[in-house]
Amino acid sequence: MDEVKVVVAHSERATLRVGDVFLKVDADQARIDVEVEAMALAPVPTPEVLWRKPPVLAIPAVPGTALGCLGQPSTASPAAWAAVGAAIRKLHDAPLPPWSGQAGRDLDELAADLDGECEWLVTNGVLPADLVTRNRQVAEAALRPWTPMFTHGDLQITHVFVDGEEITGIIDWSEAGKGDALFDLATLTLGHEEHLGDVIAGYGTDVDLDVVRAWWSLRSLLAVRWLVEHGFDPFAPGCEVDVLRSRM
Repeated sequence: MDEVKVVVAHSERATLRVGDVFLKVDADQARIDVEVEAMALAPVPTPEVLWRKPPVLAIPAVPGTALGCLGQPSTASPAAWAAVGAAIRKLHDAPLPPWSGQAGRDLDELAADLDGECEWLVTNGVLPADLVTRNRQVAEAALRPWTPMFTHGDLQITHVFVDGEEITGIIDWSEAGKGDALFDLATLTLGHEEHLGDVIAGYGTDVDLDVVRAWWSLRSLLAVRWLVEHGFDPFAPGCEVDVLRSRM
């Protein structure tokens, strides 16, 4: 019998690997519904759906290797990063899905959440006040009107697989939907600022770098408490807290 490996697990969802099959267990069936529909609509390589039996979705392992991992140098070539940029542009130019995703949150709600997290980080002594204040100022540039595009919504580099310069698959579409395109570009390059130029070269259009940097700060400020409470370490080298420090 194939060994069962826990890939990630927390109170909201878990992903298990059994041989070459991934089993995604999600407490929120709506997220699985979004994932399945988004993968069917996205004009980029995605895993096929082997079967689904709520609350479980089964998909095959994607060939190739992940583009990288937060906190570690990426071994992928600049050409691979550029190819990912081109794939993201293809996604963003695709017909819009009928629902909004994580990258399409209401700006007033997002600003309120950001202010609440900043207050919590300072009040509880998690991060220095000057670090939080500076990044809250940087984050402001992301809180502006944007043109809706088909976004992945959680485009971490561990969700993008490549073989040389070929994109073999993009996984984890549960946060996909209409949203801000620069949210995807920022999520992909979070902690890997040195590859932003490669991604933009492949993306093939002017990108507001101040907004990308703003999303780095905003996403990191919002993530710290959740990561700590779910057993992850945002203080690890190269991770979210270091991303915040880099803006000082």
